Amino acid sequence: MRHIIKLVLVLALLGGIGLVAFAFVGDLSPERTEVILPVDLNGF
Repeated sequence: MRHIIKLVLVLALLGGIGLVAFAFVGDLSPERTEVILPVDLNGF
């Protein structure tokens, strides 16, 4: 039982470290591009 608790704690610690590293390194912001599309209003 002690080994399972130790394994869970180690995995939680590694997950926390990975989350912090991703917060600093990972950048998921989209690339911004200007899109110009003509609008066809069928009645005017």
